[in-house]
Amino acid sequence: MTVSAPHGQLALTGTHWLDGEPTGIPGLPGVWWADAEGVRVRAAAADGLTLAGTDPAGTAVDGEVLLRPDTDPAPDTASLGDLLLVPIEREGELALRVFDPASERRASFAGISAYTYAPEWAVPAVFTPFEGEGTQALVVPNADGKERVLTVSGRIEFTVAGEHRTLTVSRSGDGLSGVIADATSGRDTYRFRFITLPAPDADGRTVLDLNRAYLPPCAFADHFICPFPPPGNRLDFAVEAGEKQVLTR
Repeated sequence: MTVSAPHGQLALTGTHWLDGEPTGIPGLPGVWWADAEGVRVRAAAADGLTLAGTDPAGTAVDGEVLLRPDTDPAPDTASLGDLLLVPIEREGELALRVFDPASERRASFAGISAYTYAPEWAVPAVFTPFEGEGTQALVVPNADGKERVLTVSGRIEFTVAGEHRTLTVSRSGDGLSGVIADATSGRDTYRFRFITLPAPDADGRTVLDLNRAYLPPCAFADHFICPFPPPGNRLDFAVEAGEKQVLTR
């Protein structure tokens, strides 16, 4: 799904954290709360809430319903007219995300600026996993002002623009991923960016292509909870490669 899709990242208008006390969510009918199984809602059929399912029109919520979060093998979503309602779980906490195709950020979106591709920013790298359990849990600030655990798996070493550096990265699917900032961050580019790398070979060799540095979800909507770069991932030189900023009309 692209960021400008009807329910893409630009459409996110709220992330509402829930606890065990039933409460209202602005703009939504019914009451919402969290328990050990997921997000629960109590509403009447006349409120217009529907659950996604085999019926294209959805199933009307009439009474109390459980919505399993995105971390569940069989997650649920709900709808209210054009709104998409997505329960999420992060670090054991549950929230409901609201995606609105009519959001101001989506209406004003004019594209993503990026540097021209330059092959010198694609360099060999060597991944060294952490010893022992193979991961470390770092507590880092997030875009919403809270601190959360970022699980990292090791470090990559590389030389780019005449500078030898290391970055802390995580395993992600078959490859690696990281959060970085540099001398362009907050000036020519967004305040930090994400990177991905191919899976390392048996000797740890992979490729760091900074032309593929991309904007985190929180660059498109304030209600995402992206992690900031961990210690050591703020490069002291300008990485003039990859995506730069969200453009608006």
